[in-house]
Amino acid sequence: MSHIEKEKKKLLNRLKRMRGQIAAIERAVEEDQECARVLQQATACRGALDGFIAEVIEDHIREHLIDPASPPDSPQRAAADELVEIVHAYLT
Repeated sequence: MSHIEKEKKKLLNRLKRMRGQIAAIERAVEEDQECARVLQQATACRGALDGFIAEVIEDHIREHLIDPASPPDSPQRAAADELVEIVHAYLT
């Protein structure tokens, strides 16, 4: 995943937050907390994972599907921007 080097710190921070969320879910289950609390934490974790996936997909689109020589107002870039919007709409 060297193509996302510039985004590496942001992605690693997201993963660290998710690790904390998973640990919170584990503690909630161990402590027999109410189902609603466990589900709320699990949903937050799923949202964080969806956001992570959306960021990786966006980076992939921008790094591998767009010709670097294409101008900013090219149809290719417009299509890529539209695809990124769709990905974010479904995952975040």
